[in-house]
Amino acid sequence: MRPVFAFYPRFKLLDPARLVVLILCLGQLPGLGQSFAQKDTTNTKLMKAAREIMTGARYCALITLDDEGLPRARTMDPFAPDEDFTIWFGTNSKSRKVDQIRREPRVTIYYFDAGISGYVVIRGIAELVNDLKRKEVYWKDEWGAFYPNYPDNYLLIKVLPVWMEVISTQHGIFGDSITWEPPVIKFKNNN
Repeated sequence: MRPVFAFYPRFKLLDPARLVVLILCLGQLPGLGQSFAQKDTTNTKLMKAAREIMTGARYCALITLDDEGLPRARTMDPFAPDEDFTIWFGTNSKSRKVDQIRREPRVTIYYFDAGISGYVVIRGIAELVNDLKRKEVYWKDEWGAFYPNYPDNYLLIKVLPVWMEVISTQHGIFGDSITWEPPVIKFKNNN
């Protein structure tokens, strides 16, 4: 059997080292480079970048669906994500978002950290938690003025992640060069 290079005389001049350089250069062409980057993007790398973005962003947007099925976004002051990326929020028990979550628990959370040029989007399932011990854990003293009847008018929103997408130029995590689709992590048992 003849070597592959024998069928392509132009490639006879390429030793293995030059061939590797050629392949790496081709990886920088539009449509090719991103596929290499996404294949190298591991869940560990994505989760590390996501956690850094989520803790670096002071606020996030919580998006629910109203009674007409239209998305409603509001700025929230979240707690740092749990180890498994469960997200906790505090809110007024009479707020619109509470009614919206009761009707439709599927929510989206959007974090953006301009400092490291990255964002995280989480789609999850929200549940309302009215447990006094949990309220004590997920409470910020600076919120006292907003909740004069704490803990009575204070309610927690717990969001279990279903999937998460991450973009971070600082961490070399980009979307597909053609579709711009970002890398996604799917969480088990939260569907």
